[in-house]
Amino acid sequence: MPISLPTEIQTLQISDEVNKTIYYPRVFLTHNQELEQAINRSIVLKTQQLIDQQVGDSPTTLEEMLGYFEIKNNQRDVLSFTFTNYAYRYHAAHGMTFINSLTYDLKKQKPCELKDLFKPGSNYVERLSQLIQEQIKQRDIQLINEFKEIAPNQDYYIADKTLVIYFQLYDITPYVFGFPMFPISVYDIQDIIVEDGPLGRMAENN
Repeated sequence: MPISLPTEIQTLQISDEVNKTIYYPRVFLTHNQELEQAINRSIVLKTQQLIDQQVGDSPTTLEEMLGYFEIKNNQRDVLSFTFTNYAYRYHAAHGMTFINSLTYDLKKQKPCELKDLFKPGSNYVERLSQLIQEQIKQRDIQLINEFKEIAPNQDYYIADKTLVIYFQLYDITPYVFGFPMFPISVYDIQDIIVEDGPLGRMAENN
């Protein structure tokens, strides 16, 4: 059986303004320079998107910004990161945080949206939404508005044998709840996942 080793990852830092510090990863793939460059471009783009979200067109002064990342999965040729950016503005009641994520299938050499994890024609939106509905009830999560279903390209990341669907602050819950995260075991959706895709490889018992 071919061995899939973890990918080498280095932490880089941007600190070009007072009270602004951004940490982001750089991926090293010695066997595939083209893929390495594509992934690192995607990482820089994701990091910059969060910075742009925070800067926006608000007239108030940005007092502090902190950006960082987490490696959620680095095994079985599946890379999954989250990128978080916190910023506080002058006289604001509290800071604001945004999160986004990036998942790459190194075996197929491509980034993966949520739909790419599931078999064509599968009812993944309905299935995942149903599982999230159950968690909302079980965990007694307070909602701002009634939750109906996820978007087809809903934000997610992969953490070992778990698919985590998440929402932004204020999307479905009050600010005080934090980020609504819904972990779903790959075994609960095994019949609709792509067998040779990221979730399929996570589900293998070896």
